[in-house]
Amino acid sequence: MKPVLFIDRDGTLIKEPADEQIDSFEKLEFYPKVFQYLSKIAKELNFEIVMITNQDGLGTEVYPEDTFWPVHNFVLKTFEAEGVVFKEQFIDRTFAKDNAPTRKPNTGLLTKYFSEDYDLANSFVIGDRLTDVELAKNLGSKGIFINDNTNLGTDEVTVSNNELEDYIALETNDWEAIYKFLKTTERVGSIERNTNETKIKIGLNLDGTGKSNIETGIAFFDHMLDQIARHGQIDLDIKVDGDLEVDEHHTIEDAAIALGEVFATTLGNKLGIERYGFSLPMDDCLAQVGIDFGGRNWLVWEAEFKREMIGKMPTEMFYHFFKSFTDGAKCNLNIKVEGTNEHHKIEAIFKAFAKAIKMAVKQDVDKMILPSTKGML
Repeated sequence: MKPVLFIDRDGTLIKEPADEQIDSFEKLEFYPKVFQYLSKIAKELNFEIVMITNQDGLGTEVYPEDTFWPVHNFVLKTFEAEGVVFKEQFIDRTFAKDNAPTRKPNTGLLTKYFSEDYDLANSFVIGDRLTDVELAKNLGSKGIFINDNTNLGTDEVTVSNNELEDYIALETNDWEAIYKFLKTTERVGSIERNTNETKIKIGLNLDGTGKSNIETGIAFFDHMLDQIARHGQIDLDIKVDGDLEVDEHHTIEDAAIALGEVFATTLGNKLGIERYGFSLPMDDCLAQVGIDFGGRNWLVWEAEFKREMIGKMPTEMFYHFFKSFTDGAKCNLNIKVEGTNEHHKIEAIFKAFAKAIKMAVKQDVDKMILPSTKGML
């Protein structure tokens, strides 16, 4: 199944003039950075590239064809010279008042794509109007909204703006941002793990902003997991219902295993990640956490605690949490801490752990290579 980029023309590939009609070469202006980054998309990514455009009244006296085709063909040849070939061109000639099934946001011109040959769920419509976003909705795809605040086409959408927001995968007016977005797949994952001892749901966004919603039934554990989200700048939703009437062991162990597993699956092929990553001071303490998402589990633990409990969390479970995480994530962890305050010591470890994760999972979209001489991680 082939994913498709359905790309609008005016306002997306070329600038749209005030009269919304590019009928002369004097009006032709290409969108900034479109050649550099659309050519990279065409060369590096696996999308079929299709043009879909409304040209109001084309072929009538208000828009004669002899003023349209010379400019349009020049646009196509210029893109072709940069390595961008449009597999198909779909041009609707009707007016908005006609409400034709072929006019965006309707899908009448695109019926061939509703087949097993095309992956519409992983396809995108790129355009500068909300009608392009609604087209994405009608295709079962996502929209990349080039927003220059023109508000063009807003009178043609048939659903509320709030509903369309759910279908906007990216809002920008920068083709570089579009390229980076399409090249780095969305690193979002989730897991459910149910046993007789625990019921766990975890949602993870490796490219988040540090938001968290955590409920494990152990307040101090929640506080430590929040450090991972906040300082790792990842989004975490964690819900654990465990047999706390027995003790804390199963809740902490199973949460760590599940968290490690969702990291492993969400990292996917690991292309472009830094892989390694941190030392961090906190008042009297110095914590050092080295991590390697290299596909093998191992834990070195150099941390001693003089208290049996911190909050309602047994200190013996700190080692067990990180050991279980390495097993699930198939990563190496080397953890060391020095200091006198027990609360500060473990909090420094979790913060350094978060910073190590942030460093290790960072992607460089300009160097999408595997950081390994083995050829796999």
